[in-house]
Parts: sequence; structure tokens; C-alpha cells
Amino acid sequence: MVGKVEVKGGVSAAVLAKVPVVANPLAEKPDEIASNINYHAQFSPHFSPFKFELEQAYYATAESVRDRLIQQWNETYLHFHKVDPKQTYYLSMEFLQGRALTNAIGNLNIQDAYADALRKFGLELEEITEQEKDAALGNGGLGRLASCFLDSMATLNLPAWGYGLRYRHGLFKQRITKEGQKEFAEDWLEKFSPWEVVRHDILYPIRFFGRVEVNPDGSRKWVGGEVLQALAYDVPIPGYQTKNTISLRLWEAKARAEDFDLFLFNDGQHESASVLHSRAQQICAVLYPGDATEDGKLLRLKQQFFLCSASLQDIISRFKERRQGPWNWSEFPTKVAVQLNDTHPTLAIPELMRLLMDDEGLGWDEAWDVTTRTIAYTNHTVLPEALEKWSQAVMWKLLPRHMEIIQEIDKRFTVLIKTTRLDLESELSSISILDNNPQKPVVRMANLCVVTSHAVNGVAQLHSDILKSELFANYVSIWPTKFQNKTNGITPRRWLRFCSPELSSIITKWLKTDQWVTNLDLLTGLRQFADNEDLQAEWLSAKKANKQRLAQYVLQVTGESIDPDSLFDIQVKRIHEYKRQLLNILGVIYRYKKLKEMSPEERKNTTPRTVMIGGKAFATYTNAIRIVKLVNDVGAVVNSDPELNSYLKVVFVPNYNVSVAEVLIPGSELSQHISTAGMEASGTSNMKFALNGCLIIGTLDGANVEIREEVGEDNFFLFGATAEDVPRLRKERENGLFKPDPRFEEAKKFIRSGVFGSYDYNPLLDSLEGDSGYGRGDYFLVGYDFPSYMDAQERVDEAYRDKKRWLKMSILSTAGSGKFSSDRTIAQYAKEIWNIQECRVP
Repeated sequence: MVGKVEVKGGVSAAVLAKVPVVANPLAEKPDEIASNINYHAQFSPHFSPFKFELEQAYYATAESVRDRLIQQWNETYLHFHKVDPKQTYYLSMEFLQGRALTNAIGNLNIQDAYADALRKFGLELEEITEQEKDAALGNGGLGRLASCFLDSMATLNLPAWGYGLRYRHGLFKQRITKEGQKEFAEDWLEKFSPWEVVRHDILYPIRFFGRVEVNPDGSRKWVGGEVLQALAYDVPIPGYQTKNTISLRLWEAKARAEDFDLFLFNDGQHESASVLHSRAQQICAVLYPGDATEDGKLLRLKQQFFLCSASLQDIISRFKERRQGPWNWSEFPTKVAVQLNDTHPTLAIPELMRLLMDDEGLGWDEAWDVTTRTIAYTNHTVLPEALEKWSQAVMWKLLPRHMEIIQEIDKRFTVLIKTTRLDLESELSSISILDNNPQKPVVRMANLCVVTSHAVNGVAQLHSDILKSELFANYVSIWPTKFQNKTNGITPRRWLRFCSPELSSIITKWLKTDQWVTNLDLLTGLRQFADNEDLQAEWLSAKKANKQRLAQYVLQVTGESIDPDSLFDIQVKRIHEYKRQLLNILGVIYRYKKLKEMSPEERKNTTPRTVMIGGKAFATYTNAIRIVKLVNDVGAVVNSDPELNSYLKVVFVPNYNVSVAEVLIPGSELSQHISTAGMEASGTSNMKFALNGCLIIGTLDGANVEIREEVGEDNFFLFGATAEDVPRLRKERENGLFKPDPRFEEAKKFIRSGVFGSYDYNPLLDSLEGDSGYGRGDYFLVGYDFPSYMDAQERVDEAYRDKKRWLKMSILSTAGSGKFSSDRTIAQYAKEIWNIQECRVP
């Protein structure tokens, strides 16, 4: 259960006194664990000593678990130091970790011992885990993928690190009011995080602005500007039932004491005295600060460079630590693999070149050879607005030396094309790194990544095919072996073993092994039992328990009572027009209108449904904000309609995050993955739902294509245009050839009638009207796909009424999910991109 547990008093002094206070960091027995928890309550105090309530108990418990992790962590890196294997460094602007306590004790296989230990204080493990706040270090699928990958790297005993930023306020905390979504700063670090360890000895200078000096020998040096410090915080990431525990290293920005101007302060100029300290604070304040202003753009670019520079300085320092100088730099790519998670860390490319040339004295050719063999790039999108392009003027201002290097890379690439590929000369304007359009000169970050990296991968087969045939087609003709597919995956530990213990136990019982937790392909063994009535009965009971838990959570956070016997239909993800929450809610509106028109007898033959939608709309994305408002307005009307609310409920689940997902996903029966085909790179929540026996209604987009192949076409509710159809359909629309379905027109008209309140939805609905033009012409094909979507929903209703059939489909969904383990994905990255081997702690 997610959400605040009511504190019913603390643990009494008498109970505390019964548990000895003994430091026992490697405790395994419940008595010893309880003593170690009590030791932390007394001797790692963060609160006044006179109370021991749930919050204090959580921190003491977390620190007790951290003792064990630190020991394993030290052993792991000592082992890596001795063996000196090639290591992977995963750079990502986001890591959406979720709660760490359940995951840590699960991976260490000490849940039962901790549950027993806490009972000695009269506490339940569940109420303690509830006290933990989600680390606000990410936003969506990109960040959650990075966290699943770290879990798999540790579980597979691979030598690896994650690198990110330590955001104090994350993206935002979402609250829903009558006006719609409201954004508030995340407070996850308001007190502190018990999982991180600050490394005061790991500090690197990070420069911004300044100028480039040319030395008499022709070498160049970046000088002046402002210099901040990057301080390392490490978060341990334990593998599942292995000693290997790796690190997520997060950077915090600081200014030095000498940058505080005491004279100005004493002169009363308090703000001027601490300008650099204030700028340092801004860098890790929030994830994705608004970038509508030049200051906003500068801050985003600063964040990206801060991550890249600190991480590369750290990587180089570790490489040198293991070797006696002078360094053999050609050996660097045999010891170091750097993976860029999307274009946000692209500045690692010019920064590695700068460090090698300006600080280490390498020539261009040697530095370029090292850089290209070290860096690989994962593309996560084909959406033009998400392929980063940075203003050249902003780049020259903030990073003058890096712009010189990027200019040189672009110049050499241009020469390569003009001398070896005359057929591509006419394409140079689109494939070059610098777009020198006089109106808006920009640096194309994706192009820089593709030109430099030794491997470029998409994240689902369809997505990788689109990259090769469309987005990067010209590059493929130059470097055909550079491009790969690595279909995303999810960790089966967090996303089944720990979040749905009832279902996990049933799977283990029927497969007669729990080895599926690290070898997810074993789930295919469930197929032979899909028709077995005993398994179906047990499956139903596990799903029912998860639905009741979800119903309880929804009541707690929204006040809405939902019926666990209705079909639980869920769409949770970032709110974005291409993900088409608008298609979902228009379908709900049409369903509501039809139910209103039915007689009471006719309604009895329908399938009762509870539709839940959740996700954050970026604060400046007006149509996404309007969609959130519409879902809530529809819910307010539908849920208070006494005639219908036993047949239909609509709930917006606020502040969607990992912990909320851990309750929603196991309780879901139908999940909507309905993006316009060709626009979702992969999706990973679709994998989590399928793994938990939830059926998908979706388009042939992203990983849906592969999920449908694996679970079986009969167990997937398919609708909509294909990726190949989409350009033609848009063209036809522009030519006025679109004929809307009457049901689609009816749903829009119903909104315009004012039945859902007085809010002006015309700008949102106008995006679906007309044939072309900015914000019009239904770019995401909601109208085109609406009729096949509604037909698919009718097939869902029909299937759900046949309980045996639905249960069989649900079992086959889980049975077909083996391919979608992040263990499989990471094993492929390790072998085919990074060339790293297992390095297991003995």
C-alpha cells in the first residue's frame, strides 16, 4: 500500500529497552538485526532521543540495511580494483529509482528476518517501508529504464557504474485541484536520504563561460569564467542474491568558501556576496527546468555539461589510478565503456576530446580514436522536438572550447562526405552536426552522437528499424555496422517478485522453481497450465488481492470508492498528445453517453469498468495540462451520477511515481498503450503490465509489436493505423480526405455541450479539427483511430464477461513476458556494445 500510514503513537521506551543496543552491521538473525536497528536509533541519531515513531524506525531500519550494503559495496569495488576489468559507465539525466528499502532487503533475501526483527518493536515491515519517499531523480520511462538497467548490471555481476545528478526537488509533486494540475517542489531530501553516502574526497572543478587561450606551441586551454565543484554522493545498488553491489554516483554542485565575498557581505551586499553559491544551488535544484528563456536554456545546458564533465573526470581519474604513468591512452577504450542514455549527455563527446587533448596532451587523431571507441549512444525518440538542438550562440557563450571541438568534428565529417560519398553531398545540410541556418544556427546533438559513437542503438525492433530506414538512413549507408537494436526490458525483481508477492508465489509453485526471477524465459512453462482450473482459481485470487489493495489506495488518495469486481482499466505514463490519453478519455465519454441512453435492463448486460489515468503533464505543455483537467472533469460528473456509477468510474491517480506504479500495475487487468504508431520508441510500462498478467489494448507501436508476438495475437487487443500508414494518412488529411466517424463527432459534441463544466475545451478539441496548420489537423490521428479503438474496446468487454477465457489470456500474458527482462537487455549490451565480462565477487 502506497501513501502515508497513520502514525498510531511510537514504540514505547519499555519495548525499546527490551531490545539490546548492539552494533551488528552484518546481522542475519532477527534478534541481531533488531539490536542493530536499535543501535542506529541511539547512535546514528537524526531526531531528538525521546521518541521512536514510524519515521524514526524507518531511518534506523534503512541504516541497518545500509550497513550490509556498504560492506558488499566495498568488497565489490575492491574486487574490481584487483581484477581491473573493463567497466561500463552509464550516463543518464534521470534515474527513477523508487523506494530502496523493499528492493534492498528483497535482493539481499532478508525480508523475513527484517519483518521478524521489526515485530520485536511491535512494528510491521509494511508500515515501515511506507515511510520512505521516492527519490525524485527522474520523470518517466527513460529514468526508470536506467534504474532497471543498474539492477540488472548488479545482478549479472557486471563491473559498472551509473552517473546522474542529485536533484533536490525532482520534476515536481503533482496535486489535483478543481483548477486541474498544480505543481509543487518535491521534498524527498527535505530531511535526508539514508541510502546515499557523501564522498567528501571526490570533488572535481567544473568550468563555465570563460575563453580559449592559444599557447605558443599551438595547444589550447580553456580559462577564466566561473568554476564550481562537483561533489559525489554514492547510492548502493545491490544485485539479486549475489554479493555484487554497484554504485549510482550522483553529482551535487557546490561553490568553495573562497567564492564567498566576505567584504561585500559585511558591506551589506548579501546577495552579491554569494552569487556563485546561488548559481551552484540552481544546477541541481530541479530536473528539466523550464527553457523558454535564455537563462532557462543556459541552466539546462549547465546541468548536462556538469554531469558529463564530473563523470568523465572521475572515469579518467580511476583509469590513471590503476596505471603508472605515462598512460597508454590507446588502452583507455579497452578498460572504459561510456553509454549515453539519449542525447542529454552528448557533451561527453567534446568534453572527453578536450580532457584528452588539453589536459593530457594527445593530438586530435589519437583523442578522436579513443573517444569514438569509448562512447556509444542510445536513441530513445523519433519525435523531432525531443531530438535536442542547442543554439550555437548559447553554446559559444557557455562552452567556447567545446564549440571549437564540435566545429572541427563537423568540418572533418564534411570532408569525409565530400571525398568519399559524393552521392551524399546534397544531404549534407541535414546530416551535418552544425545547422548554420542564419535565422537559427544550432548544434544537432543526435547527429553529433551518431557521427562519433562506435555503436548506436534503438530500444525496440520497430523503433530501431525506423531509425535505420528513416531518421538515420544516410548514416547507415556510411557505417552499416554501427546500428543495433536493444529491445528494452524491466527488472522482474521490482516489477513482479516484490510488488506482487501473491502472484510470484503461485508462479514459483507451478513452475516448481524460483529461478524465473533471474531467468525470466522460464515463465513459458506456465503455458501448459493456462487451462488448468486450479491455477486459474489461484491466479484469480492473487489478482483479486491486488485489486483490493489498489481500491484501498484509490480511496485513500482520491476519496473515490471503486468496485474491485469491475474491470480495472489503467493508463499511466507521462501526459503527452502522442501517448493519446485524449483518445482514452474520448472513448470513456462516448461510453458514458451510451450508458446514459440505455434502459436499466440494457445496462445490466454491459461490463462494469473503472478507468484510471495517471501521469504528470509538463508545466508548460498547455494541451497536456488541458487533458489532465478534462479527465478530472469527466470523473467528477461520471462518479457522481447515481444511475451509472456502478457501471463506470473514472479516476485520475495523482502524483504518479514508481511506488504508485507498484500498486497500480499488479491491480490492473487492462492497460492502454495507445500511442500513434511509430511515435513511442519502446515503452516499458507495457512490459510491466504484461508481466503482471494484465492484457494490453494497443497500437503496433514500440515494444507493443514484440509483446504481441510473445504473448500471442489472441491475447492482445490490437487497433489503429500502422507506422507505415501514418505519413500517408496525414497527407490525406491535409488534402481534405478524412471522413470522421459519427461516434467521434458525438463524443466531441458532448464535451462542447458543457456537460463536464464550464472550462473552455475548445483549444484542445480544435487540435483535432481542420486539415493542417499548427496545433490543428489531428497530427496524432486520434480521429482516424477512434472507430477501431472503440471496436477493440467492445472486444475487451466481451472477453471480460467470459471469466475463464480472460484468466487464460492473463496467464498467457505473463507466460509470454520472458523476453522483456532487463537482464536479457543488459547481457546484450555487455556482449555486443560494451564488450565487458562478468566480474563476480567471490
